[in-house]
Amino acid sequence: MNTGAFFDSNMLIYVVSEDDAKAEMAEKLMSGGGTISVQVLNEFAWVSSRKLKKTIGEIRKALSAVRSVCQVVPVDIETHDLGLDIAERYKFTTYDSMLVAAAVRASCTVFYTEDLQHGQRIEGLTVRNPFIS
Repeated sequence: MNTGAFFDSNMLIYVVSEDDAKAEMAEKLMSGGGTISVQVLNEFAWVSSRKLKKTIGEIRKALSAVRSVCQVVPVDIETHDLGLDIAERYKFTTYDSMLVAAAVRASCTVFYTEDLQHGQRIEGLTVRNPFIS
């Protein structure tokens, strides 16, 4: 199931958003499979309930669809330690660093996000913002 792609939580959020262009791009990328971490599931659930006012049932349904096409990797102590190293080295937020660490540990080669610099290389991972023309 790992296609080498890791998806940030903002990619999942766009799938359920009212931004049709971003939703279409996110769906297209994710339909090919990829990887997310448990942190991505948690962030999606939080944003969906607090900001998008989705019910827990709606959130579960959306996450079930995501989990059917994406491998979910845990956030373990090794991921946490690598995330802290990445935060220190690259001056990223702790949350972004933990996602990058999960992607690196899952042997992904591309990290889809809007939150980091497009084209940046981190530990063998290339950051891609799919919404940049």
